[in-house]
Amino acid sequence: MSDTDTDTDPALKPPIEVIAASLRAERVRAGLSLTEVARRARLAKSTLSQLETGAGNPSLETLWALCVALDIPFSRLLAAPRPQVQVIRAGEGPAVGSTQSHYRATLLAASPPAARRDVYRVTAEPGPQRSSAPHMPGVVEHVVLSAGLALVGTTEDPVELHPGDYICYPADVPHVFQALEPGTHAVLVSEHH
Repeated sequence: MSDTDTDTDPALKPPIEVIAASLRAERVRAGLSLTEVARRARLAKSTLSQLETGAGNPSLETLWALCVALDIPFSRLLAAPRPQVQVIRAGEGPAVGSTQSHYRATLLAASPPAARRDVYRVTAEPGPQRSSAPHMPGVVEHVVLSAGLALVGTTEDPVELHPGDYICYPADVPHVFQALEPGTHAVLVSEHH
């Protein structure tokens, strides 16, 4: 799936206004210049500048690179303040698609200030695997497969999961998620230590 695929499916468009404001705020909070954040994320400075002004259509990989560069959890770019009771219906919520595969992550719950975990709904279709670069040190991911069949875990030792199966693995090393059947769905919890 490429960045242009998100132009045809509104459900795959990231909430760019929230992302833009969050990127600016987090960069300023960290005391970093556009040039330094772009260098750390291996992006063009012009790309980062466009994202901070609400232009562009960032991929999941671009946003993860920026989070690593800013040393922040992914949810901090997508989460707007929410009330105590929260319901997100299937197909709703801020979603970002991958450029590597038919993979989409939807933020369900951002970590509150006293905790460090984020909850995502993942939908994936057979095709190329979603390969993730290492996240920040100490990040652990928990995945419960809801439907379908998937290969999930560290790049060196992924595990085939069936509906109802659970896996926990370190996400500060390269890791993968690959749907092996159509209609693969999972819940992913990213835990930050």
